[in-house]
Amino acid sequence: MALTAALSAAASPPVRPTVSRPPVLRVSAARPPHPRVPAARQNDGQITDWALAAGGGDQEAADRFVRATYEDVRRFVAYLSSDAPGADDLAQETYLRAMSGLARFAGRSCARTWLMSIARRVVIDRHRAAAVRPRTADTADWQTAAERAQPRHLPGFEESAAVLDALRRLDPARRQAFVLTQLLGASYEEAAAAAGCPIGTVRSRVARARRELAGQWRAEPADPADLVRAG
Repeated sequence: MALTAALSAAASPPVRPTVSRPPVLRVSAARPPHPRVPAARQNDGQITDWALAAGGGDQEAADRFVRATYEDVRRFVAYLSSDAPGADDLAQETYLRAMSGLARFAGRSCARTWLMSIARRVVIDRHRAAAVRPRTADTADWQTAAERAQPRHLPGFEESAAVLDALRRLDPARRQAFVLTQLLGASYEEAAAAAGCPIGTVRSRVARARRELAGQWRAEPADPADLVRAG
């Protein structure tokens, strides 16, 4: 019940079906996007302290931990899974797993990095489950149906759709590295810890993702109005 309340509070006000105003992708091989790092993202030491206290049974610390990290987790799973409508469910599953493992969290890494590694596993497990789930020929693809039902008149819809579409075309490992470092502001060290790979591998994946995205946007130029807003 306490976790449900914390998640409800972190997710309020209700989240629109699309990702909340992601940055317009203006990608070049020489100059990656540098989105503003959320204020909560700037104090990883405090977040790690809350996680350790929550592991010891401090409910207030657990609530603060969820509130401080929820939006980053939600954005990460939305981008990584290319499933904006299902992002809240994926985020809640991430926190359910995290809370069950907080007592074993020893603080050897940043709590945010630890949490993102759990989120990554949740997305992988969801994809695997979807791959083996029986599908009927007359059942419309759930993601297509959800996207058709999205309120396209709302501000930011086109930007969200364009970003998700561009990221969806990337190899999953490159998409994860790019989202963590370029959209969520994680360091390469943190991204490597979350992905369980060397830092050099993350750098290589980001560089390749950047080139691929630059190629996409050269082939499909952004709307001039978007470029003005992004600048």
